[in-house]
Amino acid sequence: MRTALVIGTGLIGTSAALALAQRGVVVHLADHDPEQARTAAALGAGTDEAPEGPVDLAVVAAPPAHVAAVLADAMSRGLARGYADVASVKGSPRRELEAKGLDLASYIGTHPMSGREKSGPLAATADLFEGRPWVLTPTRDTDTEVLNLALELVSHCRAVPVVMDADAHDRAVALVSHMPHLVSSMVAARLEHADESAVRLCGQGIRDVTRIAASDPRMWIDILSANPGPVADLLADVSADLDETVGALRALQSSDEAERRAGGAGIEDVLRRGNAGQVRVPGKHGSAPRVYEVVAVLIDDQPGQLARIFADAGAAGVNIEDVRIEHATGQQAGLVQLWVEPKAVPVLTSALRDRGWALRQ
Repeated sequence: MRTALVIGTGLIGTSAALALAQRGVVVHLADHDPEQARTAAALGAGTDEAPEGPVDLAVVAAPPAHVAAVLADAMSRGLARGYADVASVKGSPRRELEAKGLDLASYIGTHPMSGREKSGPLAATADLFEGRPWVLTPTRDTDTEVLNLALELVSHCRAVPVVMDADAHDRAVALVSHMPHLVSSMVAARLEHADESAVRLCGQGIRDVTRIAASDPRMWIDILSANPGPVADLLADVSADLDETVGALRALQSSDEAERRAGGAGIEDVLRRGNAGQVRVPGKHGSAPRVYEVVAVLIDDQPGQLARIFADAGAAGVNIEDVRIEHATGQQAGLVQLWVEPKAVPVLTSALRDRGWALRQ
């Protein structure tokens, strides 16, 4: 791939353009808002000048509701040899293109499984997709050349290609992305009018659950409007689980011992099913989940603290597999949780204590 046209210079489009530009591809940028395209160009994502002729690949990074129309326009104008979109829903854009009577040999649907809570070109980074799955949904009609161009796009963005059927993809993202986002938003909505005394007690658990609720509602309306059926089906199942859980909690309030036992069994069942589902979430680098142990370190909120901890761990020959920070409420301090291999725990704890760090058991 020598040339590309990125249509839509938000977070995803600009991030892909930055990655392509860094790999030597000549990238042209277009957006319904010319100022946004100019911003992306100023960041080094390419040029906002129109290409003089067809590019190798046009990448449409428009909202799902507009993808088919933008693709149809680009294809009718012959802007590229191949066309791909990066929308989070794959079935409906293809069906819309088929309904328009377009030849889809030059088109392939794709979806990079990466993003941020922030949107727009200023939130973009060239490494946004690094190591992340990037779904490709070719059909029997897809030209081999177009598939190869899409694979080259994924390679330039340092992502991991995953080939799926379009409708299977839509059911999958409903499960692992769209439904969880709505559940996160519903939990966060409980905080909107909560007493300040309750909100001040927020810890890492509620931060983890509500983190993705900070995303742009307008963007998510577009996404959910393109995939409502599978998401509604999943939420109906969650609703049934909620009804059962509410019933079990009510039973725990009963004066009847048998009802309390039944309520406890119901709560235990949902918690155990949660355990069983959670362990299926892929671990580091997409590999099978591994068991790590936590070494918790108390730190002051001052520059260089994390760098010192990592340097001390490195000097001890310990690899930090993951890290999480829980900030203390009302204090300039926090708890850093270092996730390491079980065999590394005694080595790390001894090294950190020797270097003056305060550990929490």
